[in-house]
Amino acid sequence: MNALTPLILTAALLGGASLPAQADNKTFSSEDIFALEYASDPQISPDGKHIVYVRRGYDIMKDNNKQSLWLYSLSTDEHTPLFADQHSYAQPRWSPDGTRIAFTSNRSGSLQVHMHWLAQDKTALLSQLPKPVRDLTWSPDGTQLAFTMTVPQGPSDFVKSVKLPKKPKDADWSKPVTVIDKARYQADGQGFLTPSFRHVFVLPAEGGAPRQLTQGDYQHYGPLAWSPDATQVVYASDKHPDWEYRTTELDLYGVDIGTYSTTQLTDLPGRETHPQFSHDAQQLAFLSRGNAAVPYVNTELSLLSLKSGAVKSLTSALDRAVGHYQWAGKGGFVIQYDDRGQRKLATLTRAGNITERVSSVAGTSIGRPYVSGEFSMANNGALAFTQGSAERPADLGYFHRNKQRTLTALNEDLLGHKTLGQVHELTVESQFDGEPIHGWYITPPDFDATKQYPLLVEIHGGPHLAYGPSFSAELQRYAAAGYVVVYMNYRGSISYGKDFALLLDGKYSSKEDFADHNSAVDALIAKGFIDKNNLFIAGGSAGGIAAAYAIGLSDRFNAAAITKPVINWVSKVLTADSYLGQIRNQFPGMPWDNLSHYWQRSPLSLVGNVTTPAMIMTGEQDRRTPISESEQFYQALKLQKVDTVLIRVPGSAHGIAGRPSRMIAKIEHTLAWFERYRK
Repeated sequence: MNALTPLILTAALLGGASLPAQADNKTFSSEDIFALEYASDPQISPDGKHIVYVRRGYDIMKDNNKQSLWLYSLSTDEHTPLFADQHSYAQPRWSPDGTRIAFTSNRSGSLQVHMHWLAQDKTALLSQLPKPVRDLTWSPDGTQLAFTMTVPQGPSDFVKSVKLPKKPKDADWSKPVTVIDKARYQADGQGFLTPSFRHVFVLPAEGGAPRQLTQGDYQHYGPLAWSPDATQVVYASDKHPDWEYRTTELDLYGVDIGTYSTTQLTDLPGRETHPQFSHDAQQLAFLSRGNAAVPYVNTELSLLSLKSGAVKSLTSALDRAVGHYQWAGKGGFVIQYDDRGQRKLATLTRAGNITERVSSVAGTSIGRPYVSGEFSMANNGALAFTQGSAERPADLGYFHRNKQRTLTALNEDLLGHKTLGQVHELTVESQFDGEPIHGWYITPPDFDATKQYPLLVEIHGGPHLAYGPSFSAELQRYAAAGYVVVYMNYRGSISYGKDFALLLDGKYSSKEDFADHNSAVDALIAKGFIDKNNLFIAGGSAGGIAAAYAIGLSDRFNAAAITKPVINWVSKVLTADSYLGQIRNQFPGMPWDNLSHYWQRSPLSLVGNVTTPAMIMTGEQDRRTPISESEQFYQALKLQKVDTVLIRVPGSAHGIAGRPSRMIAKIEHTLAWFERYRK
């Protein structure tokens, strides 16, 4: 088969690859992506009577996200828009008495803090801030709001010392140079960073002038916690002189809002974050994780006695990472954690006893089936959460007194009329060492087990992330095109315990994780409905690395779709935004001291073996896996005359699927590439 001319995506991404006509409208199509909606950030009122949440969808005309605020009344089951217009809304937060909702919006022309009074149906603009706010948090007495915001550092001493001639009037000189002197000088999705520091502020809840509470050239992070007497705000920071290089260190500090005096509250090895005071102000709960130089460490829920200073971990025996929590009643907690590809909510006693309550928190990752979802809790213990399934993105879920309800049906108008691919659970023993590998496969709509279907292996990123039995627009589209799609939580995936996550320590990628995927392929072929002459492999980020490595180890796949990969670890860690933590946590040392190790883990080391046609796609603004990585693989394959195309996504950072047309372009180019090599 002839090699394709290299594809370059234009600004009109869909113009370069027209969407294939659908035989009917009964199965999921790429056009349907624009119509998908999902619930996020559900916030239940303190009295448990209302839920406000961010309803998210897509604008087909602007090719972007839409975010509106909707309100659900639990007493009347009324579901009404609070703010649903051309503007964007986020961070809805109830006042302690439940009469007001603070939120952020760009409705005034820039992203600002607003306040809505429910009974009066009145809304006011509270701020005129120069930068967007994060971590919006009410004081317990309802008089103030705390938040974090970046403050520019200003020119460095070196820049001030440079003496440049004055530009003549009307002269056309080039743009000024950019001076970079920070260890962390770039970030994916943000580009080159303007030197700045994130600080903690307070703002009167009735509006007025904000006050900056923290000082110093350090980063101050949320989530924030107010002391019960509303005199202190707790935040996380690392105030060590080498804080820029210490990516695994954060301590908790409290700042007095009247005197600005600061008290250090924790000093443990690692990161302490997400503080929450007990109602009696005697204890401070927080999330903690150690600082071992390894790629994965469980996050635990810990408790600090403010009187004695003693610290106790409450979840050390869980062997799962706690992602979020809230105090429940007088002494217990509700915690969120991921287990075998599912996000769960459970009650936790101070003695460490855990009782599972909800196992369907999901649905806020639309493109691929990543474990996702959020919750909040009312004073009466009622829970609001994002409830998803294999067939639907997140709806609004509710749990109280051991009863669970689904409150919305945001996608029934679209998906209720579609036949989707069916998701099936799969567990195999790895050919490498017999390790149980858990995952799922999707059969096409109207599947007939007596027929044979092409198989598409789809590999998740991270690698310390996890897929689950959740709705996935990308994988449903592949299934609708006639593929059986298999996706495994291979070694290194989270939600199976620390030891399983660390099986890839120093081995990412390797023959070992390839064996996990290869075992799933053989297991499905053994079921009798897979055409073993039509096998395909795809993946993004860590999955892109794994797919590129796989075709250097095996020629069993007809074609590969490799998205935003690392191809050469030496060049990657010295050009990407993640170098500070990645070198320390994933490698035995610096690349110039450990070249053989970096090279062995690089797909480029195996490129001489590759005969599999490969499509490579990466965003031109990607700073996590820079596009120069993809270019190396493309050129190496071209030198060997292996059929390959390089697809550059204009304006895109690492998250290619962040805009719907880009997600569609990724899907349809993948399907077109695989169709060329179907036997």
